[in-house]
Amino acid sequence: MDKIDFRRSLEHYQATKTIELVDIPPMQFVMVDGSGNPNTTPAYQTAIEWLYSTSYALKFAARAALGQDYVVPPLEGLWWADDPADFVARRKDNWRWTMMIMAPDFLTSAMFEAAVTKSASKLGSAPDTLRLGQLDEGKCLQVLHIGSYDDEGPILARLHDVEMPARGLTFNGHHHEIYLGDPRRSDPARLKTILRQPVRPR
Repeated sequence: MDKIDFRRSLEHYQATKTIELVDIPPMQFVMVDGSGNPNTTPAYQTAIEWLYSTSYALKFAARAALGQDYVVPPLEGLWWADDPADFVARRKDNWRWTMMIMAPDFLTSAMFEAAVTKSASKLGSAPDTLRLGQLDEGKCLQVLHIGSYDDEGPILARLHDVEMPARGLTFNGHHHEIYLGDPRRSDPARLKTILRQPVRPR
């Protein structure tokens, strides 16, 4: 049985250190919404536990029922704040987020519900916002950031305040991060994160 690694096979899980315009197709995700500082808010850790548990249950279900195996894709997050400056300035208590893991389109809603039930046997009650949903971002600017999450401010400021105006673009969705490294195992200076901003013409 061949195992699909979407991080290698899909172009939108690849980026360079140059800010580039890309076209992202609609994709399916397991998602959980929340708010507050991800380093201190218990709901954030709960969301991550549920995302991984459900995503791995889906992976095993696909292998058993469909004969299709794949590597669980990386963790991703949509981030925003009522005041956009709070995000660039890293005022994390004011952040809102949707954490998510891509679910291949051959997975069905019935398989998702079964995966949630399986996870509930270990984790208890699921977060109210846990769902299988679609994200359609379309045109985006994205760049690969290497380093600590807290060092993203300068490159985000350049993306928002220099690149977007120079290209005649404005915001068309929430800031999107794709975590290619594991902060539990990697030196913060070596972490790789794709920073993505959906855009549209001004």
